[in-house]
Amino acid sequence: MANWRHKMWRSLSSFQEASSYSTTSSRINKSKADDLRKIRPMILRRIENRAKDYPIKETVPVAEEILKARKIILSNVTVLLKLFPVLTCKFCSEVFVGKEGHLLQTCRSYIRRGNNRLHEWVPGSINDILVPVESYHLHNISQGVIRHQQRFDYDRVPAILELCCQAGAIHPEEILQYSKIHDNLQISDEDIMSLSAGDLKYVGATVVMAWEKVRAGLKKLLLVYPSKVCKRCKEVHVGPSGHKARLCGVFKYESWRGTHYWEKASVNDLAPEKVVWHRRPQDPVVLVDEGRSYYGQAPAIVSLCSHAGAIVPLKYACKMKPQGLSFPFTNSVPIHET
Repeated sequence: MANWRHKMWRSLSSFQEASSYSTTSSRINKSKADDLRKIRPMILRRIENRAKDYPIKETVPVAEEILKARKIILSNVTVLLKLFPVLTCKFCSEVFVGKEGHLLQTCRSYIRRGNNRLHEWVPGSINDILVPVESYHLHNISQGVIRHQQRFDYDRVPAILELCCQAGAIHPEEILQYSKIHDNLQISDEDIMSLSAGDLKYVGATVVMAWEKVRAGLKKLLLVYPSKVCKRCKEVHVGPSGHKARLCGVFKYESWRGTHYWEKASVNDLAPEKVVWHRRPQDPVVLVDEGRSYYGQAPAIVSLCSHAGAIVPLKYACKMKPQGLSFPFTNSVPIHET
């Protein structure tokens, strides 16, 4: 009997403690919510005052240099693509600079449901060399967060142009017209075919220098202007806070569906280095899978410029293996003439 009373008393006391804890916790949460309502106007005021400091005058020349270098890259890469063929896989994002694709079993497409298959090559375009990265265009840096139902109310522009716009190099109302004019350059085929070998070498060297200028300038601007990237789907947002559009994992093969997981963006998020297999002079015409450890790799734009005769910077030499040994090629794979 005494044990039963003791158990009842202990359960009653624990229930009273839990109820008192819940009431105190609810009071604490209510007080915190009241405090947040009071300080919300102050937070919004600080955000608006911070926006008055932008754009910073010292960063305007850096953004202008990025725009000039980007224009040079787009025009000269268009010229090189008319003379040097670029292939891309039909099922994955693999790219190869050359007349014939390689035979490396690296196709990992979700459509074919295989991890190691041969690629099916089709002609590529400039978007395979320079990966397009877009973001929402903000009217000002202090505007509110873009909600999911507002995702169609804002224009999508290249992320580099949006960053330069916030840096003061482009007027916000002129960014769409700027993108249409500078991203659709027309160059006649007669001018391209009349280029000599020395001219091609100069064009390739100019592209490499402009590519390095763009990446160096983006590194400087990202230290001043906040930019976000999703950890899961690589969505980029140029601004102090990410948007609320639930676009992460919208494709069938992606495991996550919902809001983005934002983190600080880097240069490779705005200007990705698409690494491809690079064929060296000592390599066979068609790269085979058995010599994968012998062959070199390089960013697609660097590989394209090296085919034009440009001297590649030394920081890419460790991956490109210019003086490395080649795979002991056999006659099992036919050699195609170049």
